Order: sequence, then structure tokens, then C-alpha cells
Amino acid sequence: MAACTVAVVPAARAQDKPAIKLGYAKCAHCTPLVLTPDYAKDIALDVVGFNTGNDVLTALVSKSIDVAQVTYLHYATALDKGFDVVAISGQVNGGSQMLVANDLPVPAGDWAAMKALVAKRKAEGKPLKVAASRGNAQDIHMRGAFATHGIDVQKDLEFVNIPNPSDHAPALRRGEVDLICSVEPFATLIRQVGAGKFFALPYDQAAGKLTNLIVTRSDVVASKKVALQSTVGAIVKVDDFIAANHEAWVGVITKVTGLDKAIAEGAIGNLEPDYRMHQKQALAVAAMMRDLRYISRDVSEAVVKNMDYSFLETATGKSKAELGGE
Repeated sequence: MAACTVAVVPAARAQDKPAIKLGYAKCAHCTPLVLTPDYAKDIALDVVGFNTGNDVLTALVSKSIDVAQVTYLHYATALDKGFDVVAISGQVNGGSQMLVANDLPVPAGDWAAMKALVAKRKAEGKPLKVAASRGNAQDIHMRGAFATHGIDVQKDLEFVNIPNPSDHAPALRRGEVDLICSVEPFATLIRQVGAGKFFALPYDQAAGKLTNLIVTRSDVVASKKVALQSTVGAIVKVDDFIAANHEAWVGVITKVTGLDKAIAEGAIGNLEPDYRMHQKQALAVAAMMRDLRYISRDVSEAVVKNMDYSFLETATGKSKAELGGE
């Protein structure tokens, strides 16, 4: 009987691994998160895909998931609304492209020509129609780039919100917008199917390439600290893996999004695995969002206070300063 008891208990414990449910949005940046269960053997890590970052944040706040891949914009928005969010890791940055309609007479990278066209269209009473998914990193990258080049985003342009990135190519092809800032791999898709042409990478603004952030809630930090540590450790390992193995990254993108290999290959050239949390640029994002009235108040103090670097420090052996903290 004693022998039977010894045999049964470990099996029961094996079924009682700490559980974490991780939500992610279905973009090229985010898809590598489906690999994290392979690197988190000591926990039951369930990875769930959502259409947008807004959906992921909603699931986190409603306690349907424990950990969420969102953007720094979602983080600032959540803090502005008083939601309980704690940032614990970066993930992948970059992934934004500004694309224009094929018949728009503006050469790639020619901001002087873009500024002149914007002024001309405004004078004619037909302001340039520009689009993004409002509240996503591409939206803030685009608006920051316009401001950097002397174009007033409040007065000179007409903005169109297209929430689902899969709708970006059809909108540009049908002439519903003149310019769109899309996310990978949908940005590369637009170019490869001829729905639009490349204009610029919008990284010459205060937020730089800052895009993805991994967040949780304080109750999860308190009750599942060990499981969170394993989750962050897995994210770090996956980032290192995809940085060195682009073929595997391409495979994950095509599997999750259903897009062609050529599109996935093009997309990762505009992406940067980065598990650090960049505090300085995060504060720039929050300031830009307040200026644009995306948020109602200054959340700078909360942005800093709610960044918990301890999980990254343990996972990497690096200091807070090395991991993007101040």
C-alpha cells in the first residue's frame, strides 16, 4: 500500500502545475509567443490569440487571462483609466510602415514632397486621408513622424480609424484612404500584392521603435509569482531564439496568420526582438498620447511605478539599467 501511495502522489502533483493564461494579438511581432510553452516546462502555460491588442487588454482587465501582450499605448491607456496593470517584460519592437496609394505623387522617403502635398490638399479643401488602427503603436508612430516633419496632425489631415489590420490593404486598394500606417505582416502584404507603395518607416520620433509590452495584474504578481517568473523566462528565451533563427519565426507567422512565406520573410526585416522595457521611450509615448488627447491626464508617474523589472532581472542576470530602466 505504501508503494502505491508513493507512486500516485507525484502523478497528481504533475497535474497541478501552476497555470498561466497568456493572451496575444495576431501580428508578426506577437506570434512568437505561441512558442513560449516549449520554454516553460515547469508551468501550464496556455497561449490564446486575439484579433487586436484592445481585445487582449480587455481580457486581462476582466481577469479572463493572467498575462497580456499589448503595446505601450495600451499600457498608458490602462493607467489613464485606473486599471490594475503591471508591466513585466518587453517582447518585440518595430513593425510599422507608412504606405501610400499607388497614384499618390510622393516618392518614398520624400517628406518635403509629402508636406507640400498635404498643404496643397488642405488648401483645396480635400485634406489627405490617413489611417491606422487607433490606439496601436503604428498610430502613435505615424502621428509622431508627421509632427517631426512639420505636419500638424490636428489641423492638416483627416484621420480614419480601421481597427482590424487585415482591412488595411482593401481600404488602400479601394481608395478609401491616401496613406496608412500598418503593422507587420500586413504592411508587407500591402506592398507585395500591389495595394500600395512604401513611403517611410516612422521611427524618427520620440517613441522610436517602441511597440510591444507584456503586462499582468498586481493580484497575479501576488498569487503567481513563480509562474510569472517562468513565463518571463520563456519570453526571454523565445526572443533570443527568433533573433537567431529567422526561419522558425517565419514558420510561426505563416502558421498563425495564414499569410505566405514571402510576406513573413519581408515582415521580420522590420522587427526587432527586444525583451527590455524602455522607460524613457515609454514616458515619451505617454506624453505624446496626452498631447493627442488619447489619454486625459499625465500618467508619467504611474508608467514608471508600474514597471516591475524584477522578473527580467532574474531571467537575464542583468540590472534594471541594462534592461531599459532609469
